[in-house]
Amino acid sequence: MKSWSKGQACPGRANLDRLDAAYWTRRRETLIRSGWLKRHLDNDGRGRGVEIFPVDQSAVILGRERPNLEQRSITVRYVWADLVDAWAAQDENTLDEIWDDIITDLDSDYAAYAFVSSVGISA
Repeated sequence: MKSWSKGQACPGRANLDRLDAAYWTRRRETLIRSGWLKRHLDNDGRGRGVEIFPVDQSAVILGRERPNLEQRSITVRYVWADLVDAWAAQDENTLDEIWDDIITDLDSDYAAYAFVSSVGISA
């Protein structure tokens, strides 16, 4: 690392990947430990908007895909502290339970969003 900082050498792809992973791990730990992430997502009880992108069905056999799956938006409140704690602990079961609680607000459509391709948080 000393030679990298002096410009005498450049890190290889493997080292760049390790540095990037270490940076994001440390950043996540700092955001969690400081409590900032929970406060930011809770937004003084107003919560945050979440965009839900349905699972990609392009590989599903014709006739077996779910009809009319569209991107959905929902405001999520009151679960952020538990969600951040579960994420920090890498507790997938609790994250699944929280996700189930979130998608029940989608009314009769909720089962279609049990598995999604991605989720965007308006933070």
